Amino acid sequence: MTNVSAAPAMSVVLIGRNEGERLVRCLDSVRSIRSPGGEVELIYVDSASTDDSPTVAESFGARVIIVRPERPCAAVGRNAGWRAATAPYVLFLDGDTILHPDFVAASVGAFADPQVAVVWGHRRELHPEVSIYNRVLDLDWLHPPGVSEFCGGDALIRRAVLEEVEGYDERLIAGEEPEMCRRMRGKGYVILHVDQPMTGHDLAITRWTQYWRRAVRTGHAYAEVAQRFRGTELPLWDSEVRRNFTRGAFLMGFPVAALGISLVLGSAWPMLALLGFLAAVVLRTSAKARWRSSDPWTLVLYALHSHLQQVPILIGQLCYRYDRWMGRRRGLIEYKELSR
Repeated sequence: MTNVSAAPAMSVVLIGRNEGERLVRCLDSVRSIRSPGGEVELIYVDSASTDDSPTVAESFGARVIIVRPERPCAAVGRNAGWRAATAPYVLFLDGDTILHPDFVAASVGAFADPQVAVVWGHRRELHPEVSIYNRVLDLDWLHPPGVSEFCGGDALIRRAVLEEVEGYDERLIAGEEPEMCRRMRGKGYVILHVDQPMTGHDLAITRWTQYWRRAVRTGHAYAEVAQRFRGTELPLWDSEVRRNFTRGAFLMGFPVAALGISLVLGSAWPMLALLGFLAAVVLRTSAKARWRSSDPWTLVLYALHSHLQQVPILIGQLCYRYDRWMGRRRGLIEYKELSR
């Protein structure tokens, strides 16, 4: 990293808030990029951390920008970062990630196609062994390579296209990357998922309440983004919203109905039938997910997660709709704890 007068080949925009040791690991990984094609400009955008994150970033040679938005969200930090960047390509990273040293060299060539706006690779969990939550959510990061509808928070993006679409929408508390990618696709650009390792990630979810809040945030994002593009030529997440309503309502209502029938009939058979049906569904889902993992127990846990998360996702959708009806906007839904 260096602050020279010559234009850098790439800008790295790293956002964070109270990441602690995770930020040090991320900065170390950026410093280890191999063959970036020229100088690398490092920008760290801090969302009003209460720890020493800005000082730590400065010690790594980063330009530090501190944002204090009234309504914190990742979009604010990312926009502040790319607007301060000077390179033609901007690599976005979250402070809880570790960049693979060869991702840039292996992937930047995709921009030879002028229609490619975004290139992103594989993200995996750094510590799936820490909790069952990390273990199953690690499999959620897996996507087949090729042209995709959207990217995640880690992505290499053409700066000119960021300018054209005016970056991330700061009104969103989640789902800002898919929403921006949808606007890019609406202009004819391509989002490309390459078969390359990109980042290791640290979800740091060890408690049920964290898992629940993260799923509620997902539901909020589904509802808000789907509402925005409903009725257009390129809708986004409409099918996911409808499917979640059906599955979430079933998972909340059917056990209550089965219990009621059991009580009325004085028999446990309705509840046993329900449990048998759910077991069959879980086994079917785990079988369909075999491409994600070779470990049977992990696949069963992943299948349970795939169905169980539909309840908090539905609650997140309902919260968004209620807030919209009331004419108010929800603040950031946080699930991470302060890193020590």
